[in-house]
Amino acid sequence: MPETPAYKRILLKLSGEALMGDESYGIHRPTVERIVDEIAEVVQLGVEVAVVIGGGNIFRGVAPAAANMDRATADYMGMLATVMNALALQDAMRRAHLVSRVQSALNIEQIVEPYIRGKAMRYLEDGRVVIFAAGTGNPFFTTDTAAALRGMEMNVDLVLKATKVDGVYTDDPRTHPDAMRYKRLTFDEAIIKNLKVMDATALTLCRDQKLPINVFSIFRQKALKRVVLGEDEGTMVHV
Repeated sequence: MPETPAYKRILLKLSGEALMGDESYGIHRPTVERIVDEIAEVVQLGVEVAVVIGGGNIFRGVAPAAANMDRATADYMGMLATVMNALALQDAMRRAHLVSRVQSALNIEQIVEPYIRGKAMRYLEDGRVVIFAAGTGNPFFTTDTAAALRGMEMNVDLVLKATKVDGVYTDDPRTHPDAMRYKRLTFDEAIIKNLKVMDATALTLCRDQKLPINVFSIFRQKALKRVVLGEDEGTMVHV
């Protein structure tokens, strides 16, 4: 019996740290390939997939030098790091025979396409994975906010926040073994309890547009597929 996805179009928010594997910084190729395999499984179900990628794994290596740097300059450096990650992700997808396109909020046309909403929508409709790089293209905004913004612009059904933890907990499960995972949360609960689902700007944007967020672990095998099939995986944040 064929599996029926619960969502037609999703946006996956991948942190740069998710690409590091067990390394302290940089890109761990086997980890990237495993993530691509997870995305490919979802695409094969007929789900349209957009990705917003962070840059922490690369920027971490230069963060000490950027400590006293002008904030806007440091943020632009972080945006460029996301472009590098997007290219690495696209290359892994190419080798996995998964067609993808990178669009950047910063204009670097020799390397990647500029962000054009109409083209991105057509790519998704054609079954291509669209990777959004360079955040919102503006300093002082996180890639969480970029994920919320692109999710709304692409009319996705769900934003998925990929983390190292399998959901949102009452406390840090690494230091509090008795911490309980929330299966469902409202946006207001997440904001009032300061549960660090996403930054406040991203949460507020998704709440106002009634765009649900699922927080799950990208390191749990087939977790992405289980979320897309509507199973109890991670934490669902909703209105």
